[in-house]
Amino acid sequence: MLIQEKISLKDLTTFKIGGLARYFAAVKNMNELKETVFFAKERNLPFFVLGGGSNILVNDQGFDGLVIKNEIKNKAHVEMSSTSSIVIFGAGELWDEAVEYTVSKNLYGLENLSGVPGTVGATAVQNIGAYGQEIMNVLCSVKALDTETMEEKIFNNYDCDFSYRDSFFKSKENKRYIITEVSFLLKSNGEVNIGYKDLQIYFLGKNISKPNLNEVREAVLDIRKNKLPDLGSYGLAGSFFKNLIVDKDKYDELKGKYPLMPGFFESSDKAKVPLAWVLDNICHLNGYREGNVGLYEKQPIVLVNYGGATEMEVSDFAKKIQKIVKDKIDVDVEWEVELIKNK
Repeated sequence: MLIQEKISLKDLTTFKIGGLARYFAAVKNMNELKETVFFAKERNLPFFVLGGGSNILVNDQGFDGLVIKNEIKNKAHVEMSSTSSIVIFGAGELWDEAVEYTVSKNLYGLENLSGVPGTVGATAVQNIGAYGQEIMNVLCSVKALDTETMEEKIFNNYDCDFSYRDSFFKSKENKRYIITEVSFLLKSNGEVNIGYKDLQIYFLGKNISKPNLNEVREAVLDIRKNKLPDLGSYGLAGSFFKNLIVDKDKYDELKGKYPLMPGFFESSDKAKVPLAWVLDNICHLNGYREGNVGLYEKQPIVLVNYGGATEMEVSDFAKKIQKIVKDKIDVDVEWEVELIKNK
């Protein structure tokens, strides 16, 4: 097992920010994963698992421990009945390639999540969602290595304790589990979900009333391409902030003050409000920029490194945005991005 030293994390993250990893290892199977964990344990080193490098912001001082890049890849398709299948992916598979695979098999359930950056394992940690779909709606099970007992454990959907951009695996105490495999229960004869406004507008413009599976995937990819900056030109981590979750009284208060504000109730007492709308229409921050860091003009919940930004610049900018929203509508804004730093 090759353990490298002083590897730049800036070059391994989509934000293009971050210092050096003291130690670094890319693992391709369970045996290699266990070897790296033993390496960290023997030296009393902290570790974190890197997938595709999205959705994280690495400290300028880097990480004084072991970075494990998960490159465990495999795929399997198991037909359960004439109407459903289970598809299994290694955690290191690129997410969009996994989606492309399911669409090629004419399986419904992941197509609205096309184009999301990162790897399969990260989707279960984040409970990723886009265009009316979330991982929690289709995830069947997760296989993970318990780094304390060094045994494999299987989690079903309920065990994962999913909520909005959150899961069992995100809490500090549960980072002991390293995801190695994820399975999804998909439909063989399903129906596409085009209820999301952007998709409705897209197909209306194309004069397509009943799009097929491939057309929905291509639509999502086109919409994302037009709405999000090019990863090849800029650094970004995906959506930097979460949408707002507010109680009923607060939602009614905001709706009364801003009648055009979109939102919907996730339960009888909690509503989700699109932060992008708030940043654009209430805070008037669309395209706001300071130096090397700014909010993307077409999607203001995306924070962009225009070149040369440091973690400190990004963190300070993000905190300023949080304060502006708090001052305007008295609602706290949470980061979706995880900050990786030394203890």
